[in-house]
Amino acid sequence: MLSIKFIRENTDLIKKDLEKRQDKEKLQWVDDIIQKDEQYRLLLVETQKLRHSRNAITKEINDLRKAGKDFKEKVEEAKELPTKIKEQEEIVEKLQKEIKFIQLRIPNILHESVPYGKNDEENQEVRKNGTITTPSFELQPHGELIEKQGLADFETAAKISGKGFYYLLGDLALMELALQQFAIDFLVKKGFTLVQPPFMMRREPYEGVTDLEDFESMMYKVEAEDEELYLIATSEHPIGAMLKDKVIEESKLPMKLAGLSACFRKEIGSHGIDERGLFRVHQFNKIEQFVFCTPEDSWKIHEELIHNAEQLFQKLKLPYRIVNICTGDIGIVAAKKYDLEVWMPREKKYKEAVSCSNCTDYQATRLNIKYQKDAEKPNIHTLNSTAIATGRCLRAIIENYQKEDGTIEVPKVLQQYMHGIKVLGKKQ
Repeated sequence: MLSIKFIRENTDLIKKDLEKRQDKEKLQWVDDIIQKDEQYRLLLVETQKLRHSRNAITKEINDLRKAGKDFKEKVEEAKELPTKIKEQEEIVEKLQKEIKFIQLRIPNILHESVPYGKNDEENQEVRKNGTITTPSFELQPHGELIEKQGLADFETAAKISGKGFYYLLGDLALMELALQQFAIDFLVKKGFTLVQPPFMMRREPYEGVTDLEDFESMMYKVEAEDEELYLIATSEHPIGAMLKDKVIEESKLPMKLAGLSACFRKEIGSHGIDERGLFRVHQFNKIEQFVFCTPEDSWKIHEELIHNAEQLFQKLKLPYRIVNICTGDIGIVAAKKYDLEVWMPREKKYKEAVSCSNCTDYQATRLNIKYQKDAEKPNIHTLNSTAIATGRCLRAIIENYQKEDGTIEVPKVLQQYMHGIKVLGKKQ
């Protein structure tokens, strides 16, 4: 979130930013939070004066009692103060909650390079990579093909867990693990530390990494005794919360972490092409890049993270493009976001496979994460990017490496993780 000090000092900037985002209904929130903040600070001073008066009168009463003088009048005066103080404290607490509520919902300030646009159709293409070839035969839907080949079972998964789940079987399950190991090895060589985080989080830290009220509708909530827990939607969330309320020595930055986790989301793909498949499902595995760094390094690291993802897709020989997400399509947490969209030949279009965001100090302010810089303790910057989301990547491989006989070639870079298996499936 934006600090209250920043909001006080940059109201015009925030309003201009909301207009860029086409989020004009929040413009009134800026005026509201400024008004509430002024009222809060005024009442805070008044409450402190009342507490000071109570302490002063208590001292006077004690002094009068010791001197053997009449102190009844002062006792009557003192009786009124606790009630006044309590009333003031309740108003202060209420204002504090109202201020925090708005703070959590005002979006991050966009970077100047974010293109203006209303929706995903106006995202700006930055570059393309790879050669797109048109198959000489009609591609089979990836879900139907792998089920036919005995490499997945969607029907049984739907009976056991519901629509949007799947069983991976045999060599395809091996390829899923190969993708994870491939991405992990790549990132570890780049200096990332592997992290396998908890798969559940409490509400308070979750609100530190994302707009939970907006995100909650797509999350699974677990009813545990005496607490609310949520299954994580991405390892970015528990990794971001790792340093909650901590101060990190500047010498330890940047801190580069590779998240390994399952991800759980209620959202599911829309009806249409390849509805039964691996692309948008309730449960999937993902290797994530996450970095804590200084503000001076964050924009350079943002470019590094998207280039890391590109190198993985280049090694897999999957065509892709990079798009700069426009003002009307970007979420509230990121200051800038790139998507890597991989080529899906059945739809003849690029589809999102990687999301790469610089969140500047927005998450760190929510989570109270700072770093020690000489005598100061500024907020740290956080960045995140997908390395490999295995389900989406598997679909891209199945479509781009599919042969006319229904077999699927294994990308050469993965064969070392698959005991030399070069082809999935049997000839039909």
